[in-house]
Amino acid sequence: MKFVLFRTAQADAAPGIVTDAGIVDISAQVERSYTPQLTMQWLIDHYDAIKPALEQAAARGPAIPTESVRLMAPLPRPGKILNCIGNYWEHAQRDPKALKMFLKNPDAVVGPGDTIVLPDFTEPWAFMHEAELAIVVKGPAKKVSRANWRDAVFGYTCIIDVTARGEGRKTWPSSAPMTWLGKSFDTFAPLGPCIVTADEIEDPNALHVQFWNDGQLRHNYSTDDMEHPVPEIIEYASTVMTLNSGDVLACGTNHEGLGFLQDGETVEICIHGIGRMSLKVEDPLKRSWERGVYMGVDSTHHDAVKRHRPATVLYDGKKD
Repeated sequence: MKFVLFRTAQADAAPGIVTDAGIVDISAQVERSYTPQLTMQWLIDHYDAIKPALEQAAARGPAIPTESVRLMAPLPRPGKILNCIGNYWEHAQRDPKALKMFLKNPDAVVGPGDTIVLPDFTEPWAFMHEAELAIVVKGPAKKVSRANWRDAVFGYTCIIDVTARGEGRKTWPSSAPMTWLGKSFDTFAPLGPCIVTADEIEDPNALHVQFWNDGQLRHNYSTDDMEHPVPEIIEYASTVMTLNSGDVLACGTNHEGLGFLQDGETVEICIHGIGRMSLKVEDPLKRSWERGVYMGVDSTHHDAVKRHRPATVLYDGKKD
């Protein structure tokens, strides 16, 4: 199933199921909490028990035409957003690296049709897109072994890890050491358009990720190229901290096709099998950077879709 949060003239932040006919309101099947996030967490926690009722609603309930609703981020305020750093082989151009993660500000979440607003700072910062697969956690999950990783996964969604580059990796003053705060400005975590339940995705490390900026294809890769695949991410993250229902784990990005975001652009992310969403970009300072794929330190082979991990690397406990 594909779950969304949506708004209409008659409903505000209602939970729904995506069907071929449109969006089916499941407010009658899901306990509405005092925040939309908690409503979705209740759905995650009680999904197994109410699944038959949800299936019946999806098959028989009246569907609202998709164009008549406004989709929201399906998890408007996750308890945690935990992001992988890099985590792709990228034509084996990078040396093997240990799995590393950082926390991103949950208040940075926006949804389909919203606007990414670049901060109005005069520092020589630049801002880029990182299109990523995101895991939606079913918790509580602590010390989950790689073999049992599915126990901690409710489903998947798309996330754009909007990222400050250059001086944007620092905080104030500009002489301060590098931090990850440049990834946590408000609106820097577009999430959506839906949550696809785990049973619909046979292998999260076999998904096609794409990203367009004003129609220009930039990211275009397979999650099969992850250096540290989803089972390892679950094991690592749950060893460090307890993962709760509705938490989000972003799996990192393939830097091939990385480019700048700037004022007036429309960006679109699609993970095949999950969904597609678009957002606008606004820059109060109207800055501009070179248009197109970034020609800096990151690799630029953005036409690559197939995996490029080295054949000798251990992958999920087995040699390739």
